[in-house]
Amino acid sequence: MAEVVIYTSMLCPYCVRAKKLLQSKGISFEEIDVMMEPRRKPEMVERAGGRTSVPQIFINEEHIGGCDDLMALEATGGLDAKLETRKAS
Repeated sequence: MAEVVIYTSMLCPYCVRAKKLLQSKGISFEEIDVMMEPRRKPEMVERAGGRTSVPQIFINEEHIGGCDDLMALEATGGLDAKLETRKAS
């Protein structure tokens, strides 16, 4: 199973939507709430190539993007393949 990290905030409806999609697929993920852990936001921005909005989603260290990017990946059939790939050691 892939390693999934999602940076979120509790007030973000796009974060909820992205998490629901992952949960519907039975995917566990590490959630980092940048409102509760503000010291992690600069880390998110750096990893996301300067993007400051949430959610920011990573699968096996690859930056997927935000909620719309995740939904587009799902719509084209690419999400399942990414989620089935194990993280390279």
